[in-house]
Amino acid sequence: MSVKNISVLVVGCGNMGASHATAYHNLDGFEICGLVSTGNSKVVLNEKLGGGYALFSDYDEALQVTKPDAVCISTYPDTHEDFAIKAFKNGCHVFIEKPLADTVEGAVRVADAAKKAGKKLVVGYILRYHPSWEKFIEVAQQMGKPLVMRMNLNQQSHGPKWTVHRNLMKSLSPIVDCAVHYIDVMCQMTRSKPVQVSAIGARLTDDIPDWNYNYGQLQIRFEDGSIGWYEAGWGPMVSETAFFIKDVFGPKGAVSIVAKESSKVGMSDNIDSHTKTESIKIHHADLNKDDEFTKTDEFIDMHDEPDHQELCNREQRFFLKAIHDDLDLTHPTEDAINSLRIAFACDESVRTGQVVVL
Repeated sequence: MSVKNISVLVVGCGNMGASHATAYHNLDGFEICGLVSTGNSKVVLNEKLGGGYALFSDYDEALQVTKPDAVCISTYPDTHEDFAIKAFKNGCHVFIEKPLADTVEGAVRVADAAKKAGKKLVVGYILRYHPSWEKFIEVAQQMGKPLVMRMNLNQQSHGPKWTVHRNLMKSLSPIVDCAVHYIDVMCQMTRSKPVQVSAIGARLTDDIPDWNYNYGQLQIRFEDGSIGWYEAGWGPMVSETAFFIKDVFGPKGAVSIVAKESSKVGMSDNIDSHTKTESIKIHHADLNKDDEFTKTDEFIDMHDEPDHQELCNREQRFFLKAIHDDLDLTHPTEDAINSLRIAFACDESVRTGQVVVL
């Protein structure tokens, strides 16, 4: 017996929306029933996909007309909660780009709506589908406790990328938008409860709202003594000298992502380079009686190195599996809310200048 294709309404046709739509267009098991955006991006995307898809400027109208099985939400974060809850009320499964909502309370409401509707909610934590990042987390867990986790992704953005960043900063700071990925990674590495955060931020341009900042750095303490920091800066003034750091060490040694190509100058706002690992360096802390290292550093070259589009394909294959196999998504949903809660606590710390106890 053949399984019916899942009809998907794609809402938001920018960078992420276009990638997810491309996945639905090419993967067996999905069919796109409509593309929604307020501007011209839906027309551009429709042409890229060969034309023929129904186009809408109004989300509510698109929902009523297409009656989809699922909705893919890749709009700006201040619409996520409203769009997701409407989708659930219309009996749809939801794939939603991170962050789940633009408040923690909103994220909880979305999760509750999914549960009430008995529908699947998958949040776009793209690093969870990347074999190299899975390996990075696995090796980090072998370095003993406590762990020191150092990560950043600064982006020297200009042109269309700066337009996207400016628009994002109307509702979120860079450390909320980006840090949720890396906070999620740190939580997986330590498997420990975050207990407090502190953060600093700077507003380096008048192109963003008065309340926001386009550079931020956060620090997290975990119950097991592990600590982590993450920094994110967006804009034409951002330095590319050290924009790609993914580094963890513990009592037994260190593990680092060494991205030789992706960390070159000029690559900081290249979407493909943000997930690339290329190789993982493992350093062992073991010393002999003369205090010399007993093992040489190892390099694991990652051969399964999916590009941005393939990662989106993998996310959507997981979404399809979640629907068909009725997967229990309780834990990943809780993780998405938890990482958002921590990121917003960092925002609070920037604004108040105080340490925030979680």
